[in-house]
Amino acid sequence: MHPKLIAVLAMTIALPGLAHASPDCTKEPKSKWMSESAMKAKIDALGYKVKTFEVTGSCYEIYGKDKKGERAEVYFNPVSGDIVQEGD
Repeated sequence: MHPKLIAVLAMTIALPGLAHASPDCTKEPKSKWMSESAMKAKIDALGYKVKTFEVTGSCYEIYGKDKKGERAEVYFNPVSGDIVQEGD
């Protein structure tokens, strides 16, 4: 098989997976997002123990533990602080 064809096929297969990697949390500009410190305080109040906090696309995302002590990966709307998607 031609190397360029292999590359195109690999990208075609990989891109749909990447598109679903993180949800679309907000359309608002970053100037309207709550501060990271305010978001971290809200996350703590929800009972999560944050190991990693990051900006992913249009979301705040954490990796850590939920209030039951189980692994958690959670995407938050950075404007409202609402949970958009949970997984592990």
